[in-house]
Amino acid sequence: MSGFVSFIGSGPGDPELLTLKAVDRLQKADAVLFDDLSSGPILSHARDEADLVGVGKRAGRPSPKQNHVSRLLVEYAQTGQQVVRLKSGDGGLFGRLEEELVALREAGIDYEIIPGVPSAIAAAAAAGIPLTRRLTARRVQFVTGHDAGGKLPDDLNLPALADPGATTVVFMGKRTFPLLVEALSAHGLPLDTPALMAESVSTPDQRLHRATIGALSDQLRAEIGTAPALILYGPLAEFGDV
Repeated sequence: MSGFVSFIGSGPGDPELLTLKAVDRLQKADAVLFDDLSSGPILSHARDEADLVGVGKRAGRPSPKQNHVSRLLVEYAQTGQQVVRLKSGDGGLFGRLEEELVALREAGIDYEIIPGVPSAIAAAAAAGIPLTRRLTARRVQFVTGHDAGGKLPDDLNLPALADPGATTVVFMGKRTFPLLVEALSAHGLPLDTPALMAESVSTPDQRLHRATIGALSDQLRAEIGTAPALILYGPLAEFGDV
């Protein structure tokens, strides 16, 4: 007997940003395995009888290992249950989606992927800015700010990340941003390049901080804080009012 797994992108945290399909699957689920940033009011859409299992990972905190999360998914589905794997933002963007898909495929379990509002898109919307602009920002690039060990990845394409004509979004990068800025500056990106740090996007704790990459680097050297954040830099980070 085999169940079914729905991978749901829950968006950045605001339950009103869930898709109708996501709400439908939550209401039908026997079990919901959720990330930390997908908890709270989003889980109110789940049935009272559903098992709610927190499996989120947060930098600097004790977190379940990925193989444990994948094994839980398989075990729940193998009992014939309808399972929801609730991932923050969109699971296909730095959401460890591939490892869990591989585990289900190897176990012969069917699944679907329901996209969510990416946190980068939500952050730009909250700040009142677009991510592209004709002539000055014709390219958008997403990059992770840390590797599996929590350090700045050593194989980043720094010439691309230092392109002044691109909008760059750094995921999970508060701890390593000062080192990244040093590398970007060495590759020619001016320290007065506009930047925007968006914390706890779309939640009551949302905070948007506009700066330059140099000033933001100095700020994060002094204090990082615990709020989840995205950092945007490039020609559009200066647009709009925060």
